[in-house]
Formats: sequence, C-alpha cells, structure tokens
Amino acid sequence: MTATLRQTANSVANTMIEGVSMTSALIGGAAGAYLGYQLAPVAWSDDSRIAFAGAVAVVGALAIDGLAELVLAPLRRLTRARSPLPSTRRSAPAPAATLDEALAQVTAATEEDAAHRAAGAAIRIDEGDNFLGDENRWRGYEDGEATFYFAPGVVLHHRAETGKYGRQHHFTLLTGDGEQPVAITGMEQIRHHLAARAAGLPAVPATADRDVDGDKDEVLDDDLTGIHAV
Repeated sequence: MTATLRQTANSVANTMIEGVSMTSALIGGAAGAYLGYQLAPVAWSDDSRIAFAGAVAVVGALAIDGLAELVLAPLRRLTRARSPLPSTRRSAPAPAATLDEALAQVTAATEEDAAHRAAGAAIRIDEGDNFLGDENRWRGYEDGEATFYFAPGVVLHHRAETGKYGRQHHFTLLTGDGEQPVAITGMEQIRHHLAARAAGLPAVPATADRDVDGDKDEVLDDDLTGIHAV
C-alpha cells in the first residue's frame, strides 16, 4: 500500500471512529432522556420531569460513550501508529569530505539555528506570535545573532547571552542613519519608532526604556560589538 493510500485509509478510519463515538453518545443520551422521563414520578410537574430526564440523558451519554471508548481507544492508537509523521525538517547534508566543507555546513546550520532561536525568543516582545515569530523573516549569522528586516534602514537585532538567571535575550532596533540603537521590550515601541520615522520625527527618546523617576536608562548595558550593520 502506498503512503497516499495508507494516509487516505487512516483518514477514513479516523472519521468512522469519531462517527461511532458521536453516535454512541447520541444513543446514550436519547435512551437516558427516555428512561429519565419515564422514571420520574408522575406527581412532578412537566418542567421537573424534563429537567430530570435531561440530567439522566447526560449521564447516559457519558456512560455509553465511556463504554464505546474502551473499544475505540485501541483503534485510535492503531490508526495513529500507522499514520506517517509529517516531515518538517530537511535531511542533514551528506558527511563532509574536507574540513572546509564541514565548516561551511556548520556555519550554515549555525545561521539557521540563530534565526530559529530569535523567532522563538520573539514571543517575549510579540506575545501574539504572528509577526516576529515567523522564522523565515529572520536572518541568522554565524556568531549566533540574527536580524529581522522591517524597512530600508530599519532592522530588529537579536542576541542572546548567558546571565545570572539563565539565558537572556536582547532585542535592539537598529537604523542605518547614525541614530542610537534602541532596546526593545514590546511591539508598541517598534510601532512608535516606525510611525515617528515615517513622519520625520525623532523617536529614540520616546522608545527607550525609562525608570520610575522618568530618567532614561542606558540603551544597552554593554557595547554592541558584533552588531551587524543595516
């Protein structure tokens, strides 16, 4: 059986299994409602008998579905085991024949790893994870840093370092016109900066972090050595 036919067969089997599960729950609910209404004391009002029947229907649906699951669960595991896992990773390159070739392979892998780590860490400033979390928009470098291109002359830079409390991630907005780099902690800062630049207004003082006294903190704690030019 080919992979396509096997996948189709598994899809049909999964659909049938879920159909049986839903049908058993419906049958159990209907039977419970009928029995509940019949067993309710005649002296009760119609509303009370209907409410009692509804409660019994829920219990009946759960009971029958639980019994059916004893049979359906092994079938689900069987179809899941036979379903081919989707391949999302590229195969590794062939072993290098020379040291230079190995270095080139590791360099390329390091750049991809840097882009992947930057996209993953971006959730710290983009909790929506639907913009900066796009790994394809990040460009990694062999030193482990990465940049996210916004517009000509404006990129977001990511670097990670091991600090006192574990791995720390730093995001910095870089421009190519000599402005001071701005430490970024949220998407609203990036939006403000781009809006200000589009209007021809200065944006660095408004986007840099401030302390409780209103004094502007330093943009970075240390030198941005190794930062890639825009």
